[in-house]
Amino acid sequence: MIFDDFEPCYVISVAARMLGVHAQTLRYYERIGLIEPSRSQGQVRLYSKRDIERLRQVKTLMNDLGVNLAGAEVILRLGERIAEMERQIEEMELEIKRLREAGL
Repeated sequence: MIFDDFEPCYVISVAARMLGVHAQTLRYYERIGLIEPSRSQGQVRLYSKRDIERLRQVKTLMNDLGVNLAGAEVILRLGERIAEMERQIEEMELEIKRLREAGL
């Protein structure tokens, strides 16, 4: 079985160990909306590789660059917004190309 980056597969204790933080830190990040792990049927938090990567980015911004938690959150959200805008531009460019090829 192959897992993709969005597949929830790590329980909170494993995720915390991978990141070098306390499980309570991950619970706090969830409470403030920084991360939203999946839940099992028994309501156990499950983190994906994508969640882990996002949390690593937060940790890097805070520990290595001196950004506070609010700043890290803003930076991540801006990055997501930029990626979405780039996707939209790519879609528009493809639509323009299609219209030109159709002679419109």
